[in-house]
Amino acid sequence: MVNGESEIDDAHFFLSPNGKTNAKDELDATLDTLLNETRFDDNSTACRFPARKKWLGDELNITNFPEVECIEYDNIVKRLAPSSATLVFPSAHINSPASMFGHTFLRINSKYKSRLLAYAINYAADANPDKENAIAFSIKGLFGGYYGKYSLLPYYEKLKEYRDGEKRDIWEYDLDLSEEEVRQMVRHIWELNGTHSDYYFFTENCSYNMLWFIEAARPSIHLREYFSFEVIPLETVHAVKAEGIITLKSYRPSKRTILLKYEELISDENIHYVRDIVVSKVAIKDFMKIDTISRQQKMYALEAAIEFLEYSFSKNDMNKETYLELFHSLTTNRASLGQGKKLNIKMPANPINSHRAIRTTVDFGYREGKLIGFLGFRPAYHDLEDSDLGFLRGTQIEFLDLLVSYSEKEKLEVENATIISIVSLTQRNEFFSSLSWRMNLGFNRDYLDNTSSFTTTIGAGYSIGNKYAYSYIMIDPLFYINDGFVGGAGTSLGLVIDGFNFMSTNFEATQRYYTGGEAQALLKITQSFRLSQNFQLKFKYNYKDREIDSIKSDEQTYRAVLNYYF
Repeated sequence: MVNGESEIDDAHFFLSPNGKTNAKDELDATLDTLLNETRFDDNSTACRFPARKKWLGDELNITNFPEVECIEYDNIVKRLAPSSATLVFPSAHINSPASMFGHTFLRINSKYKSRLLAYAINYAADANPDKENAIAFSIKGLFGGYYGKYSLLPYYEKLKEYRDGEKRDIWEYDLDLSEEEVRQMVRHIWELNGTHSDYYFFTENCSYNMLWFIEAARPSIHLREYFSFEVIPLETVHAVKAEGIITLKSYRPSKRTILLKYEELISDENIHYVRDIVVSKVAIKDFMKIDTISRQQKMYALEAAIEFLEYSFSKNDMNKETYLELFHSLTTNRASLGQGKKLNIKMPANPINSHRAIRTTVDFGYREGKLIGFLGFRPAYHDLEDSDLGFLRGTQIEFLDLLVSYSEKEKLEVENATIISIVSLTQRNEFFSSLSWRMNLGFNRDYLDNTSSFTTTIGAGYSIGNKYAYSYIMIDPLFYINDGFVGGAGTSLGLVIDGFNFMSTNFEATQRYYTGGEAQALLKITQSFRLSQNFQLKFKYNYKDREIDSIKSDEQTYRAVLNYYF
């Protein structure tokens, strides 16, 4: 309960009519029904609420509960064979705004050796963002317009969904919980089976409910106290780390990561065969007859084709019959080549070592030869100039980013007041050719005058890169309000050099044209240094054309910035 009220919104979860808001009445009703059972099968109170019965029995030393037979619950526990638990973090989905924060769920590990035979406990909004209007989906999610739904699925099905279908790397964090604590977690999960709660994207979301389960297993842990106004999936991993209950960290690369590794290993003249085989442009038997391709290169190409085939099938790019026929042919021909080199994928930076979500900024600089100071605050979450160690490359998602400046000339000014900013720069390659895009809604002063204007931009473009850097080109239609409604469009060229974990360089040049006939050039250069996990030093240069009272000039700003994340 929070402030005396349960966060479960389903009346079926309570035995007292006012159990949601009165814990004492719910306790009394629970004791009364457990001690005076009228049903002794799966419909009994003890079978419906095994966690309550166990807790009350331990706390009040009650040993005379009526005997009941819980066939359904006992079968579930036998199937799960719970022995330990793992917090699982699928990283961000680069082209889905609803998934850019990542996700967390729990895996209940059984006594069997294979983790793939374990079961996953998941909580998510009972909605499909791919089939709903994006704006309506966001608004309803922010204000509790969906029910949250619990699900219990084999772990391999969740891997297929996140790692294979959505191209998301999977991070696993084994928890220091005893077998009995995990069993208590399972009892709590069982009680919530079939119930619902209002789902809120930033508070009562997937990750928040996973914290509840961990606390139910070990009540001395207080994970939810780490959060007040937002619960970001990656932040829950940081909270679990702070509590000292992570014993082992593991990594499962996504289909995207695997295919990008094969792209490194397959020569430029052979890489096209992977896609050509999957789309039936080149027959496998003809490919196997090519003498100029080495045996190892054929192995890599066939292995990559199997991975790309599975990804294509998960995206419904072919029917099941075609998939099975091609899969059989690919695996048979690959087996005929014998054993080859094992694919060695280097583990990337662990998200648990990334910077925290909340950022404070203090900096000073010069503008038009005058000293100017800046203060900033951002509650969430990450931008392209932050260190991307542990984050998905080329992504940005910010909410309520505020930066103010103070100088003798302008006094206190709002430099930037971002409501929401999302960027997805997907580097195009042989296997993935997604469009890059970005959007921004809020106030900034990147216009011809000196004032901050309310603006919205939605742009698209392309990005290419390698392991050392990536570049992009974007076209951004824009609208802003300043003594009237003004439209325009800008073309931007950008370069991000991020081959080193301790530093990065960001460069972007923009040429804008407005509906009134004006043109404007903008230039931004940033050199960033990662001093530690949560400290960053940046040096920034900003240039912009401006026009005040029909007088054209330029404005240059030099800044030294210190960011602290917590």
